[in-house]
Amino acid sequence: MSNLNPVRARLLGRLTALAALTVACAFAGTANAATGEENYAKICAACHSIGGGKLVGPDLAGVTTRRTEEWLVKFIKSPKAMIDAGDATAIALFKEFNLVMPDPQYTEAEIKDIVAYLATKSGAAAVAPTPPPPPKEASPAEIARGQNLFQGLERLKNNGPACNSCHHVKNDAVIGGGVLAKDLTAVFTRLGTPGINAILGTPPFPVMAAAYAEHPLADDETAAIVGFLQDADRKQELQKPADYGMKLVTYGAGGLVPLFALYSLVWRKRKVGPVNAKVFDRQVKGGDDIAQ
Repeated sequence: MSNLNPVRARLLGRLTALAALTVACAFAGTANAATGEENYAKICAACHSIGGGKLVGPDLAGVTTRRTEEWLVKFIKSPKAMIDAGDATAIALFKEFNLVMPDPQYTEAEIKDIVAYLATKSGAAAVAPTPPPPPKEASPAEIARGQNLFQGLERLKNNGPACNSCHHVKNDAVIGGGVLAKDLTAVFTRLGTPGINAILGTPPFPVMAAAYAEHPLADDETAAIVGFLQDADRKQELQKPADYGMKLVTYGAGGLVPLFALYSLVWRKRKVGPVNAKVFDRQVKGGDDIAQ
């Protein structure tokens, strides 16, 4: 019996340690999934649903059953790198959605947590997504306000930058915008109200996220901008970029007339000769007087 007690003690100790390790792993997996859920909500949810259909990007329901963890981690870490490397699936997604997902500011461990969270939702593919309601038609007043907010004629409540700082929209009434980001003329067709709301509410793109981090849009401002983009999309074939060329020429010519008049008055009082001419003349005259 004396020989069995130490063996039993060691065996019991190992079983206890194994049980503790199993419980710890279970808790760690839950914690990782919980952290993944938080990180998913911060950025991913702006462009992806889980069982709710396509938004800006594909529905992620059941994605962990269709793709390996290794592929998902690599793709989430840098979609552009996967496309550049010639990955067929990454290229197909780019062609389908006409958009390259920006690289998230997450570590590889955090990305694995997101994948772990998606794995807990793998059964969501069996749930038929609820069809989105038809887009609400914006009122003329909302469209006009959205147009003003888009081009900065009305300041955003939280002092965020105007949309046309980076984006352009083909519209008769809107001056040409920036080229830092995509043209938004047909964005409503591509994304619809839910997609635009998601991006404006939680910007997934690094530059946009930084610009609006401390200056988020109010709900009524988002609704007005969506209404303007919907209207611009619907009327794009009848629109052309606002051309201020002739106006600028006219205003420039009109401004030159008073400027030339002012310059002519100032020019009349100019010094005709060199600054030292009078001094030189006096010295020459003084020398002549002394000589006489």
